[in-house]
Amino acid sequence: MPHEAIPEIHAAQSLDDLQAVKTKYVGKSGSVTRELGALGKLPPEERKARGAEINAVRQEIQAALDEREATLKRAALDAKLAGEAIDVTLPGLPLPAGGLHPINRVYDDLTAIYERMGYTVVEGPEIEDEHHNFEALNVPWFHPARDLQDTFWLEDGRLLRTHTSPMQVRYMVDHEPALKIVARGKVYRYEATDATHEAMFHQLEGLVVGDHISMADLKGTIAEMARGLYGATAKVRFQPSYYPFTEPGADFAVYWDNPRGESKWLELGGCGMVHPNVFRAVDDLREAAGKERVYEGKTGFAFGLGPERIAMLKYRIPDIRYFYANDPRVIGQFRGELG
Repeated sequence: MPHEAIPEIHAAQSLDDLQAVKTKYVGKSGSVTRELGALGKLPPEERKARGAEINAVRQEIQAALDEREATLKRAALDAKLAGEAIDVTLPGLPLPAGGLHPINRVYDDLTAIYERMGYTVVEGPEIEDEHHNFEALNVPWFHPARDLQDTFWLEDGRLLRTHTSPMQVRYMVDHEPALKIVARGKVYRYEATDATHEAMFHQLEGLVVGDHISMADLKGTIAEMARGLYGATAKVRFQPSYYPFTEPGADFAVYWDNPRGESKWLELGGCGMVHPNVFRAVDDLREAAGKERVYEGKTGFAFGLGPERIAMLKYRIPDIRYFYANDPRVIGQFRGELG
């Protein structure tokens, strides 16, 4: 038997060929199997010797089958690995470079300007209570900002903050003057959306508190910011305005040379001297927390602006909703400008 089976086993070039040889010799109807089945016909004195001989042949064939099967499987695996091999010396596929969101770019520009002036950058909760969002900031119950149509209220009586100003109160409760901070983050207002308005947007708000702080300090700070954003020739204009948490209050604008070659005043935000009622409310909160009253009699200023407006003009983005679009066709309209 071995002189027939062994050469055929060695000649098998695939697992299918090897299976055919295995079936031929040791399968259910194979020649070796048939020989074992015929042992019962032999005389008892011949049966034992013949059975041992056939089993030896079967074991030899099986060993050859196992060895050839391992060789064929190893060859198949080597061929597969060779076919799927990656030449790591080849240059990689070029991938499009990512970039910062335009609002984050403006945030980075603004915070870098204020950090150079010694400000600390802080962030706070986007879900606020009514006291920190309104009352501690001298916003009375009848102010339009407290109307249900302007604010997103939660079922537990809290709200999505309508401005970053609550961080002024929270920071002053935890820190004593003098201090200089800028607070950044998302804010929410329930209003119709259009090209320049969105229900969720961003703010950057600054606060300075100390002794003998004046409007001159405030204007110098805003002017320094304008020069950092638009160059050494940038000019700043203040116009009187009303904010319940400042007295006096003002809107500030920057004289700006836009990409179309037009030069005009651009309103960027609001500002003013911190209202004494805000300092009084902060001291009340500090006293309730077992801390010393340290803000009454202090002076300070606050200012706030929206990064969206700066980003839209800087990167020529025509619609605020583009900032939050997932449609690649929309994003592609200003990707080239952003780099």
